[in-house]
Amino acid sequence: MNKKINQIIKILNKEYGNIGIALNFSNVFELLVATILSAQCTDKRVNIITSELFKKYKTIEDYAKADLVEFQNDIKSAGFYRNKAKNIISTANKVLEHHKGKVPDTMEELIKLNGVARKTANIVLGSGYGITAGIAVDTHVIRLSNLIGLSKNTDPVKIEQDLVKIIPKKYWIKISFLIQTLGRRICKARKPSHEICPIKNLCLFYAKNRKKRNIA
Repeated sequence: MNKKINQIIKILNKEYGNIGIALNFSNVFELLVATILSAQCTDKRVNIITSELFKKYKTIEDYAKADLVEFQNDIKSAGFYRNKAKNIISTANKVLEHHKGKVPDTMEELIKLNGVARKTANIVLGSGYGITAGIAVDTHVIRLSNLIGLSKNTDPVKIEQDLVKIIPKKYWIKISFLIQTLGRRICKARKPSHEICPIKNLCLFYAKNRKKRNIA
């Protein structure tokens, strides 16, 4: 597996090595807000929402004292906007009350915030603070980890546990971006382009289906 994952990283790094986080932000709290909004929502849609949101709410205090109904309308197109609005406002208050206005820089403290699970915390730590704590597992990473054969699990936490065992720590932050880009550009859920996939010869799903086609 170590040889396989090293080959995958080498190939994807060559293909998408300049890729970073797709969410727009100018400070760590904005990154936190954008990541909370990104649950069940595309990064493209989040960036459209935050282009106006970040102009309206400039400080953590602005979020903390925001009117809930008004804030819900501000983020309505993100989906699940009621819960997201409650979580963001609550998180802003917690950051002010318990962390003196600074977004926590540890996994332990981040996951205590409303709307923050390990995926969100890993993104904030990695892209906000440059801290390598784990691997951010989103829908792309879940799907492709199973297809490629990196994990047999479907639970994000268990997939992360599988990945950190086989991926060198220096790639923990970047691997999510590489896999996400592959998922968006090539291995799309509805219509994957297997024939032009740069890692098809290392993919378990491709190998199984190629074998079936040859037998048939």
